[in-house]
Amino acid sequence: MTMSQTAPHSPETRRAIGFLNWAHALDHYVMLIFPTVVIGLEGVYGRPYGELIALGTASFVAFGVFSLPAGWLADRWSRRNMMALFYLGCGVSLIGAALAPNLVMLAVALFALGVFAAIYHPVGMAMLIAASNARGRTLAFNGVCGNLGVAFAAGITAVIASYFGWRAAFFIPALVCIATGIAYLWVMADDRHAAAKRQSRPEVQVGRSLMFVIFGLFVVIALGAGLTFNVITVALPKLVDERVGSSVSLLAVGGLATAVLVAGGLAQLAVGRLVEWIAPHILFTIVTALLFAGVTWSLFVNGPALLVALTVAVIGVYGQVTVNDIVLARYTADAWRGRVYAVRYFLVFITAGAAVASIALLHERGGFDLVLWATAVIAFAFFIATTILAVLVSAPERKATAAQPAE
Repeated sequence: MTMSQTAPHSPETRRAIGFLNWAHALDHYVMLIFPTVVIGLEGVYGRPYGELIALGTASFVAFGVFSLPAGWLADRWSRRNMMALFYLGCGVSLIGAALAPNLVMLAVALFALGVFAAIYHPVGMAMLIAASNARGRTLAFNGVCGNLGVAFAAGITAVIASYFGWRAAFFIPALVCIATGIAYLWVMADDRHAAAKRQSRPEVQVGRSLMFVIFGLFVVIALGAGLTFNVITVALPKLVDERVGSSVSLLAVGGLATAVLVAGGLAQLAVGRLVEWIAPHILFTIVTALLFAGVTWSLFVNGPALLVALTVAVIGVYGQVTVNDIVLARYTADAWRGRVYAVRYFLVFITAGAAVASIALLHERGGFDLVLWATAVIAFAFFIATTILAVLVSAPERKATAAQPAE
């Protein structure tokens, strides 16, 4: 028996999912425009990189913090209108950045961008769960779309800034966001009437006391997922540079790091299929076990073997993203799913700063051996939390499966 339905989507649902996939790519793209643009601003304003890059700090803080009110508003008001606000708000903020007369106004515009970009994850994921029949593959492809936004942001921004100036690097994506927002409002029906009709019972029901335990485990899981994901993806190029071989060129380092991350993206698609055949809570433990095994293995090897170990770790860290969202959805009613995802992504995003700071601190004191040891400890705690979760929900899962009507 599959773990999710595979009935084809209606045309309306396909359009909704298409907009959500595009929004995920745009969300990560627009947040990464400034880190590339700032390189050219050094010459424009005659300020050092460290001072200029700090202008984006408030934007990334807002990206995490404002996911909380976004999820609440979506559940209580309208998810469709919140997504329209995402598109249009990002577009207007990008225009503000493009037209900023000074660095102070640029920082204000970037903060506003973080506020509106924060809407996507809690709102978009709740909508995607509700719209999708084949949840695994749909969420996996949506995750890949977000990864593509990350992958192309630096390259496309650099090309636009080089040929048309740094302001155009903000202005052109602004037009894309606004045009998409207008089309979204035109095509997608208003859903304010649906807020009161959303399902208030989760797919898998658990007792009140167990629900509190599960929520606590998901806090640990969200923090573990955020820390391991950010540490591994941020440290990967330098780790390859130091431990694969001294004769490896910078270009080769970039290529090898990219290849490892591509393997993670392919794993995300594979997990989206596997979750239709393996119970999500069981698959979750398998994926986090791979993450722990890969990080631990990388402690003891160098050269080509390190690349294999890192690939295993990245498969785990990317694969857990999809199955994590699916597992959370099974114990969360649609009526308050936006708020639950808001908490999850708030915890995930606020770990980004902690991850970067920890890499700097640990590497200075003990090199990548210490970084990897610390990451292995976090990955082990992540794995233990998912294992405890799987044990606790096994009985409710069996009951829910038994209650399903025969196909």
